[in-house]
Amino acid sequence: MTITASIELKDLKLRTKIGTYQPGDTVADNHLLTLSLWIDASLVLIRQDGMEYVFDYDPLILEIDRLAGDCHYETQERLISRIAQACSIYSEIIALEIGLCKSPVHNGSGSLGVKLHLDEAALNQLRALNE
Repeated sequence: MTITASIELKDLKLRTKIGTYQPGDTVADNHLLTLSLWIDASLVLIRQDGMEYVFDYDPLILEIDRLAGDCHYETQERLISRIAQACSIYSEIIALEIGLCKSPVHNGSGSLGVKLHLDEAALNQLRALNE
């Protein structure tokens, strides 16, 4: 029997500026983050209640908020890359998927998103690059 566990953050509105626009372009004013973190199941399937037994995601969310407002980004991909690097610091995270969606895209409607999935091997490779 295999047990897996994940933490999911959905539709977190980021205070960020992304993109370069020409006059008349539709400017995205909404950037929503979806983040799935696969963690060791022992951090979810716990015998007693207490923060010391689980993965505390609050510091990571604060870092993501800081990264989002840190600078003007030309691309969603750069912000996603920085978020992946921030996640890689936490050894509790085994794998992850990051999605960033912006809207509107054209004529005041639509949404467009970019996703990145790092399995355990890819996340460990990113960790090695950061050392």
